[in-house]
Amino acid sequence: MTPAKVADLTIDEFRNLVRAVVIQTLSEMLDAPDEGLELRDNFAEELLGSLAAVETGSETTSAQKVVEKLGLTW
Repeated sequence: MTPAKVADLTIDEFRNLVRAVVIQTLSEMLDAPDEGLELRDNFAEELLGSLAAVETGSETTSAQKVVEKLGLTW
């Protein structure tokens, strides 16, 4: 099978190709890389404790303050 050239495609074939590439790229970018993985027990406990603290009115730290404290930019 001879590889096709873009110049040999019809407009509809080209549109379909572009559409397929965009869909594939977006799917790859938006997929969760950790999907299907399990949390370690101690980390799951920390998360649950954090959620419980927020529900009881404990003070939280904004993402902006964490970023500043760590010297990160976003």
